[in-house]
Amino acid sequence: MINSTQVSYFTLSAYFNTGVFKYLFFMMVLSWYVVIVCSNLFLIAVICMNRSLHEPMYLFLCSLFVNELYGSTGLFPFLLVQILSDVHTVSVPYCFLQIFCLYSYACVEFFNLTIMAYDRYLAICYPLQYNTRMTSNKITVLIALIWSYGSVLCIVPVILSSSLQLCGNIINKVYCDNYTIMKLACSYTTASNIYGLLATCLTIACPVSLILYTYMRILKVCFSGSKQTRQKAVSTCTPHIVSLLNFSFGACFEILQSRFNMNGVPNMLRIFLSLYWLTCQPLLNPLLYGLNMSNIRILCRHIC
Repeated sequence: MINSTQVSYFTLSAYFNTGVFKYLFFMMVLSWYVVIVCSNLFLIAVICMNRSLHEPMYLFLCSLFVNELYGSTGLFPFLLVQILSDVHTVSVPYCFLQIFCLYSYACVEFFNLTIMAYDRYLAICYPLQYNTRMTSNKITVLIALIWSYGSVLCIVPVILSSSLQLCGNIINKVYCDNYTIMKLACSYTTASNIYGLLATCLTIACPVSLILYTYMRILKVCFSGSKQTRQKAVSTCTPHIVSLLNFSFGACFEILQSRFNMNGVPNMLRIFLSLYWLTCQPLLNPLLYGLNMSNIRILCRHIC
């Protein structure tokens, strides 16, 4: 039995030898990261520097873009180092730090999209009461709750996993994953499993219920409302729905891959899909909202 205190590093076995092509992969990943950072920083600056955009919808968008930067920074620099490295190992403390960053990114992303659905519900279903229901104090409290709750929810599994006794140190992924580490444990993981089940219910069941309720009410208003109301609902809700579905698809595949045998799926495709939810979402959101929101488009033209 290998004690958890004796494991000083983890080996990431999903990497394979790409020879001279590793420099090409490095440049591709670096370019992707630079585009993500620049696009998200640009839209954050546009929203922060223009008082006309200091409205609830854009403030929640700003929180979303900050989270994209946070999640990307937790993954991309690590990927770049591993691509150039010949030995794909990571220290135990850094591995658990990355787990916390990526898991909290996912929680904050989903909670942020949930609050944005609630915001659109108020704007479309209660337009005359919107400003009194969505006050600046309420926005501040909601954003603070999104980030603090997401962080607290994700620190617990990291603490539980770091105290496990491990019988191995090989992670079959290109980044650190908590569930994979739990499968390496030779001690009981009952507490981690129970907490994981409760956290999943709190993270998925409650937000999904709220999102479904808000969109049912929005559809009801659209069917009974004017053409102008329907156009407003479509223009503001379409980017949110696309972003939500994109993130959900990537996250669902990642959950399925972690818990079930995916040996029948080609290795390259498995690696791509495991990275999809962490790499495509941070680039998709700036494109979706930057191109769709007329206020942002107009200000971007003036700046450029």
